[in-house]
Amino acid sequence: TYTYLLWDITTKHAVLIDPVDTQVDRDLQVINDEGLHLIYGINTHAHADHITGTGLLKQNVQDLKSIISKASNAQADIHVVPGDKIGFGDRFLSVRSTPGHTAGCVSYVLDDESMVFTGDALLIQGCGRTDFQGGSASTLYDSVHQQLFTLQEECIVYPAHDYKGRFSSKIGIEKETNPRLGTGKSKADFEEIMKNLNLSYPKKMDVAVPANMRCGIPDVE
Repeated sequence: TYTYLLWDITTKHAVLIDPVDTQVDRDLQVINDEGLHLIYGINTHAHADHITGTGLLKQNVQDLKSIISKASNAQADIHVVPGDKIGFGDRFLSVRSTPGHTAGCVSYVLDDESMVFTGDALLIQGCGRTDFQGGSASTLYDSVHQQLFTLQEECIVYPAHDYKGRFSSKIGIEKETNPRLGTGKSKADFEEIMKNLNLSYPKKMDVAVPANMRCGIPDVE
């Protein structure tokens, strides 16, 4: 899982996108080393493969607020909807609705549209699975084509995962060459591809999803 730390160079106000519970100490060390004031812990969706770090971060960072989409139905201090802006210093992220991997997925676009944080909606030469958590291949196809592929072609894509050691792509590259969603792939093609993936059940899903619905707080029972 990739976690992204962004900050305004003038105010040092910072946001952390898709933190992971097992990496909170690392994240806090970087934040401390850079002299940052972390104001928001942001999730693109309620993940199935790990527990979010927002719960632990809130225990360690005074006044930190957690953010997730209203559509996720997960607990958080702030629930965002499409079109909302998340400000940090003089910069902001805008919220785009990109459901399909889950019903509550959103992507975050930097104010100058130079980069987008896509969660599991759009991956590098791929996309998130659509067979659980209210997922829908048809919905994901529309989300990517209407909300992400409409960004400028040079916009850098930063996904929540990559399993081949890659860190980023560009909207133009994914529009042209993504084997599931790129040029020449119709919605029917995409639905057929997703229907035949035959993926295994996520190992941590039964623990991760309930915890993430509680903003990363483990079950106390």
